[in-house]
Amino acid sequence: MSPSPDAHAAPWSARSALRFVVVFGVVGLFSDFAYEGARGINGSFLGVLGASGFAVGIVAGSGELVGYALRLLSGRAADRSGLYWPMTLGGYAVQMLAVPALILAGSWHSAALLMVLERAGKAIRKPAAGVMLAGAGERIGRGWAFGLYQALDQIGALIGPLTVAFVLARRHGDYPLAYAWLGLPALATLLVLAAARLRFAEAGTIRHRPAPAGDGGYPPAFWWYLAGVALVGFGFADYPLIAYHFIRSGSVSEVWVPLLYAAAMGAGGAASLLFGRLYDRKGLIVLLPLTLLVAVFPPLVFLGGFGAAVVGALLWGIGLGVHESVMSSAVAGMVPSQRLGSAYGLFTSIFGLAWFAGSAILGALYDVSITATVTVAVVVPLLALPPLWVAARKVHRA
Repeated sequence: MSPSPDAHAAPWSARSALRFVVVFGVVGLFSDFAYEGARGINGSFLGVLGASGFAVGIVAGSGELVGYALRLLSGRAADRSGLYWPMTLGGYAVQMLAVPALILAGSWHSAALLMVLERAGKAIRKPAAGVMLAGAGERIGRGWAFGLYQALDQIGALIGPLTVAFVLARRHGDYPLAYAWLGLPALATLLVLAAARLRFAEAGTIRHRPAPAGDGGYPPAFWWYLAGVALVGFGFADYPLIAYHFIRSGSVSEVWVPLLYAAAMGAGGAASLLFGRLYDRKGLIVLLPLTLLVAVFPPLVFLGGFGAAVVGALLWGIGLGVHESVMSSAVAGMVPSQRLGSAYGLFTSIFGLAWFAGSAILGALYDVSITATVTVAVVVPLLALPPLWVAARKVHRA
């Protein structure tokens, strides 16, 4: 897909843009090592601290609500201020400090607060970082830029859960020690990010071509797309609830919970590379078969045994990886660049509200009926297919 006519006048060559994406991907690698390692055990940790299934669903949903709703403000702030680098640096600092702080949690309430704070840090930095990546993507292809970043990102998301699984295997049930180990990649994230800021200071200098006269809103395709993605988010069961079910049902042992999460992150990284390339060539239509995959994993993880849980976790990871790559790059191809930060904020806020509502409902249903939980998680993503199809057709015609 070619860049939009008012896209960024990016201040670099294709080579420097690629280098920026790779270095930024290394930042993502270390950060995902830290926070995805934590998220791989957050659900079971909350259960150990005495939280119910409903509480786990609320905590997971609240984290996503804060993490996505806050982007509505941070996206607008990034567009209006142009402080792309400072907002990126500040958000990463909050996020990376919250992860090792979980060693201090003495109750599930305090742990939940830190988990939500970690999501808030991501919300502060995500729109600003997305605008810089979109600028680099104009030179090398947006799908490829976001896909490559996400693939490196997912390497960390693979290593993090493996690390905590090793710690829990050696020191059974020692969750504070597992969180403490994650402080090392958190520190590495901030160090590499500081070096990237010095090396690629120009990445935060975003120049826009003038928007066409009368261009005051988002195109219809954006709204159709937003409706479809919101339905996907509503039915997308978060991993803390899945991990909680694994431990409660006994289908997956405590050590295997983070290992399956690691495998899911690896699958997501590979999928982001593949489908990022396909998006650049085929467009938004590639999301339709992927949405079907999202509707397949719930019965596998909630109703099956160990083998089904493995397959379901891999499909869950693919769905999450594609969201972080293709869905983000698609927004950049739909809206004027001077409103891209705001568009990311609106897009992710609506998605977060849908994810929060879905997580809360799925968590509540789980305490009553696992079958009802699976039914909602399967049916709602299927309802997203028509609006995604309309959005894909409108983008193709444009």
